[in-house]
Amino acid sequence: MATTTQPVSAESTKQLVNYRVDSGVAVIEMNDPPANTYTYEMMRQLDDAILRARMDNNAYVLLLTGAGDKFFSAGANIKMLSTVDPTFKYYFCLHANETLLRLEHTPKLVIAALNGHTVGGGLEIAMAADIRIARKDSGKIGLPEINLGVLPGTGGTQRLSRLVGKSKAIELMVTGNTYTFEEALEYGIINDIYDRENFMENMMEYARQFCPPNKAAKAVGRIKRAVQTGWEIPMESALAVERENQQLLFQSEDAKEGLTAYVEKRPATFTAK
Repeated sequence: MATTTQPVSAESTKQLVNYRVDSGVAVIEMNDPPANTYTYEMMRQLDDAILRARMDNNAYVLLLTGAGDKFFSAGANIKMLSTVDPTFKYYFCLHANETLLRLEHTPKLVIAALNGHTVGGGLEIAMAADIRIARKDSGKIGLPEINLGVLPGTGGTQRLSRLVGKSKAIELMVTGNTYTFEEALEYGIINDIYDRENFMENMMEYARQFCPPNKAAKAVGRIKRAVQTGWEIPMESALAVERENQQLLFQSEDAKEGLTAYVEKRPATFTAK
């Protein structure tokens, strides 16, 4: 029977993912510069941070980024993958997929701040976010796994095709090229590009607009859940999911505040209740 070999090193005691909450925004930072490549241990810590943010009543939005100013993430650590057996590689990919699904299905808005090169598994992580905003002239983006003789195995084939369409996704992956953020914006892989100067400050300002009192955080989360769940099921079932989420929101204090504020012709003040 095959056995797996899990890498064991001082990394297991190293903090590879930083977590903090600032004005309602949970900032999750992959912390292994310069390239922020992920290993089994980093993915475990990322999973823990996602769960922590999901359960944190003071966090309404997740902002995901990389440490340093060169890379968001260059993806999986190739040196680690080259030293473990095929069975471990399989389970490593499985765990990474489960982590990114958790990120995708967390009922809070997830924004990826692409502060540098976003390639391979790094782009796969970013595509599990709801919104992707890149720092201008800070790097390249793409899925070059074909050059290693493998495919983007952490959801890349599926999420990219859903973003850009089947034919374009296949082209982008089989060529293995990397692209500018401007090209990625044109393809629909990212949502926007911000100037290099004060990038993270501007990202925090962008994220805070989705927190109370500016927005009803429950409504933001329910919109996400309706889209994420409805995308994969027939229209009739998706509309049922939409109605269910709407009914839950109708019972919230924020819905009462929003409707009352509209009638009274004043700005609403939301409390995430």
